[in-house]
Amino acid sequence: MQGRAEIEPPSLLTILREWGRIGCIGFGGPPAHMTLLRDLCVRDRRWLTREQFEHALAATNMLPGPASTQLAIYCAWRLRGTRGALIGGLCFICPGLAAMIALSALFLSGSPPDWLRGAAMGAGAAVAAVAVRAGTDLAAPIWHAAAGPRRVRVAVYASIGAVAAATLGAWLVLVLLGAGAVELAAERGGSRPGLASLAPAGGWSLHPLAREWGLMPALAAALADPGGTGALAWTALKVGALAFGGGFVIVPLMQADAVSTYHWMTHAQFLNAVALGQLTPGPVTQTVAAVGYAAGGVGDALLASAIAFAPSFSFILLGGERFERLLSNSAVRAFLAGAAPAAAGAIVGSAIPLASAISESWQYVLLGAAALSLLVARRGVLATLVGCACAGALASVVGAPIVH
Repeated sequence: MQGRAEIEPPSLLTILREWGRIGCIGFGGPPAHMTLLRDLCVRDRRWLTREQFEHALAATNMLPGPASTQLAIYCAWRLRGTRGALIGGLCFICPGLAAMIALSALFLSGSPPDWLRGAAMGAGAAVAAVAVRAGTDLAAPIWHAAAGPRRVRVAVYASIGAVAAATLGAWLVLVLLGAGAVELAAERGGSRPGLASLAPAGGWSLHPLAREWGLMPALAAALADPGGTGALAWTALKVGALAFGGGFVIVPLMQADAVSTYHWMTHAQFLNAVALGQLTPGPVTQTVAAVGYAAGGVGDALLASAIAFAPSFSFILLGGERFERLLSNSAVRAFLAGAAPAAAGAIVGSAIPLASAISESWQYVLLGAAALSLLVARRGVLATLVGCACAGALASVVGAPIVH
């Protein structure tokens, strides 16, 4: 990358303050986070050049996992190295994570009043529409960037991802990996630089997930301890390391494990957790904390969060200096060219099980209103969820049935 802008780098205390501020006010998902980081690092403080920021944005969007979280970690790493990355990343994540755990305690183990339950049910009713909006927003640039025969493959990958999210549950991750592998095989057409060319010397070779993040040990632990800590660790690892296409891909990845396979949550509780993940500041990946809380309380919520966010820190700390090579590596680009449309389709397909989790007829009315707001009027996700939450609270006050 180009050299750092000729501006005095910030102190660690400044990174703590500024990244913590973004973590507290970062409502609205990745677009809001990226705008806040751009304004801080490029426009206001000029710590990074526009080119440096755009390169970082491109690279983090190619990585699996929450792109805005990885961008926050990377910007802090560029400015103050490993300590900056750790402080900046944790300050970006922790405010929303604390809010998520507190709300999980309120909704999953406490006895909130009916109006608050109604508000959660109202916001939860809109989640299926949010999934469709997130998936189509992700799919649009992928479709426009494709041309000729590749558009056919993009459509096939997206369709398979949608069907898998609606029907296969926990096996969705294999579909995402398979789509990437098929596109890699289709695009290589000969000997080209592979994924191993990005590995650090003596490092992770062709299997970074298995070696750096303990993917295979976590899977073995999940199989040996069904429904226990090993299973939670495996679910969280899938969320953090295999969510190609951005944060919302975690929804279909988590839903089957949390509700159907291990029964940590009911369908209604999972809907509420996804809605809370959208309503709290910070990355939507922190929804995994609600799953962890349902599985075993605060300790498991923190464990699940640590496992889910560890790959984001690992990507930057192990590979930040290789981002330029990542952008030009043909194997990486080809793999993600298959995995990304499959992930977009999976997000859209997740709307089916999310909508089927709705339990009361009045929630379908709110789902329809949310669909009109998000897909027709193109209103913001946060405003739509808040509106549905208010409508749900009002519905409970006038006597609408509430799930207890």
